[in-house]
Amino acid sequence: MSGAKQRIGRYGNAYGVANWHREPPAGTETESLLLPTPDRGLAQARLYARGGEDTAVLIMHPRGDFFHHYLVPGLVEAGYAVMCGASRWLNNDSMLVHERLLLDVAECVKALRARYDRVVLCGNSGGGSLMTFYAAQAGAPEDERLTDTAAGDPFRLGDFDLPLADALVHVGAHVGEGHFLMGAVDPSVTDDADALSCDPGLDMYDPRNGFAPPPEETRYEPEFIERYRQAQRDRVARLDAQARELIRIRREAKARYAETGATADRRTSIATQFLVVYRTDADPRYVDLSLDPSDRDYGSLWGGRPDLINYGAVGFGRVVSPEAWLSTWSGLSSRADIARTGPHVALPALVVGYRADNGIFPSETDLIASSLAGPVTRHDVDGDHYGLPADKGREQAAAVVADWLRSH
Repeated sequence: MSGAKQRIGRYGNAYGVANWHREPPAGTETESLLLPTPDRGLAQARLYARGGEDTAVLIMHPRGDFFHHYLVPGLVEAGYAVMCGASRWLNNDSMLVHERLLLDVAECVKALRARYDRVVLCGNSGGGSLMTFYAAQAGAPEDERLTDTAAGDPFRLGDFDLPLADALVHVGAHVGEGHFLMGAVDPSVTDDADALSCDPGLDMYDPRNGFAPPPEETRYEPEFIERYRQAQRDRVARLDAQARELIRIRREAKARYAETGATADRRTSIATQFLVVYRTDADPRYVDLSLDPSDRDYGSLWGGRPDLINYGAVGFGRVVSPEAWLSTWSGLSSRADIARTGPHVALPALVVGYRADNGIFPSETDLIASSLAGPVTRHDVDGDHYGLPADKGREQAAAVVADWLRSH
C-alpha cells in the first residue's frame, strides 16, 4: 500500500461504480418513462421486464444515476420487473430537497401500480433513507404528513397522492446522507471559508492523535474519538446556523419586497448563497479498522488515502444551497434518516449489508434493521459498498433479494 505508485482513488472509473457488470437476460425489454410531478418537477425512469411479471422493484437514489443498476440483471432473471428511477436532481444535489423528492418517488410508484400487482421499494446507498422516508410519509394519514421542508418552507405532503408500496428492501443502504456526513465531516476545520484551516488537536490525520500513514496501523484513543465526534456535531450545528441565517436574510427581503416593490429587495430575496463544505472524508473508521470492525480494507469510499482525498475537490455535500444542506446533508436537521422514519414503517423489510463496505459500517446496518417497525429479515453478503467483486457481492445480494421476495 505504500510507494509512489500507490493509487489514491479506489475505482478505475468512479462514474460507473453502480452500473451492472453483466447485461440483463435475453428477452429483457426496456421502456423509458418521463414522469412529471404535480409541483412541476420531472422524474425519469427505465423499466426492465421480460413480460408476465406481477411484482416490480423500484430502485432509486436521491441524485445518483441508477439507470443501469447492478441488481437489474439478477432480479429480472429471477422473474421481477425492475424500474430504475432518476430524480429531478440527477447527478446534482446542490438544490436537492428531500421533501420534494418524495413526489418523484410517488410518480414512479404510480407508474408501477398501474402495471403490477405488487410494488417493492429498494434502497441502495443513499436510496435507503429516501425509500424509508417515502414509506413513512405514504403510510401516514394525510393530516399527519409533513407540512414544511427542513428549512421551514411550506410544503404540505398531505396535498399529494403518495401511493403505498408492499415491501421495503435495503441493499448496502445508508441510515441517511446527513447521518453519513456527520460521521465523515472534518471537525478540525476552524474556518469554513478556508479549506486549509485546522485545529491540530482535532485532526484525525495528525500523527500526534494516533494517525499513521499506510501501510502502518492507525489507532485512536477512546478519549480522542469522543472529542472528535462531539466536534463533528458542533461543526454541523455551525453549518446549520449559517444555512438558517442565509435563509432568514432572503425571507426578510421577500417580505420587504412585498411592501416596497424595490428591485434591490427582489434581488436579495432570490440571491442564493451556496454553502461550500470543505473536507468531508474524515471518518476515523476509514483508517482505524478496529473501530466498528468488518471485513473492509483501509480507506474511504473514494480511495485508499483519505488523508489526501479529504483535501481534494471531490467530496459529499461539497456545494449546496442552504435548503439542500438542511434537508439532505445535515445530520441534525435532515428528516431523511432511517432512525427517525423507520419506526413509522411497518412494511415487511429485508436489510442486506456488505461485509467489506467502506462507507457503511456494521453498527449502521444494525441501526437500520432495529429502526424499522415491521418484520425485518437481515442478511450480510460479501462485497464492498458497490457489491464488488461482482461475482460475489452483487450476485449474492441479488439472489438474497430474489429469494426473500419469493418467500414473501
